[in-house]
Amino acid sequence: MKVALSWSGGKDSSLALFEVQNNPSKQVDLLFTTISQEYERISMHGIRKELLEEQANRLHIPLKTIKIPVNCSNEEYNAIMKREMSILREEGFSAVVFGDIFLEDIRAYRERNLSRVKMNAIFPLWNRNTDELAREFIDLGFEAIITCIDSHFLEKSFIGRFFDYELLEELPENVDPCGEKGEFHTFVFNGPNFKTIPFSKGQIKFERKRYYFIDLISGIK
Repeated sequence: MKVALSWSGGKDSSLALFEVQNNPSKQVDLLFTTISQEYERISMHGIRKELLEEQANRLHIPLKTIKIPVNCSNEEYNAIMKREMSILREEGFSAVVFGDIFLEDIRAYRERNLSRVKMNAIFPLWNRNTDELAREFIDLGFEAIITCIDSHFLEKSFIGRFFDYELLEELPENVDPCGEKGEFHTFVFNGPNFKTIPFSKGQIKFERKRYYFIDLISGIK
C-alpha cells in the first residue's frame, strides 16, 4: 500500500519526509498540499504554487494540490478533504504522513478524519524535543526562510530571515523553536535530499490584523 505526505513546503514536513525516506520499510509516493483557490498559495505559509512544484520536482515525488475556497468553513473544508482522501484510498494509499510534533488536538483531528476513509496517520516527529529538532534540521543541511509570522509572538524584523542558529538564539522564550503553535512558518529551499531552489524576496504584507507575509518569487530576479 502507498503512503502520501501532507506537504507544507516548510521545515516540519521536510524533516518528516526525510525521516520516512531514511526508514527502509517505508517510502513516500505522493506529496499533497492545500492551496488557496483564489491566490494559488499555501494559506498560512503564503508560498506560491510554482515554488511548491519546484520542491516536488527536486524531490522526485509527485505533487497533488487541493484547492480550498477563500473563507472556507470548517464543514466545507472537512468535506473537501474527505473527498480527496477517499480518492487517495481508492488509488491504493493506506496512510498519510504529518509533520506535527506535540499538539494533541491536531493529531486526534487528523486520525479521526482519516479513520473515516479507512486510512492511518503517521507522525515521525511526534513528541520529539522541538529545540533539538530545530538544531537537527540545521545540522542536516536544510535551509529555510521565515515566510510568515504571527505579530502576537514575533516582531516584524523576523519576517524574511533565514532559519539558522542565530535566529534560534533570538527567539523570545514564549516562541517554540519549531513554531509548532503557529508563531511562524517557513519555506525550505535546500536540503540533503534536494538541490537548492533559487528565489528572490518580494514585498512584505500585513494581513488579518496580525500576520506578516513575505512574497517569495521563483528564480533570481
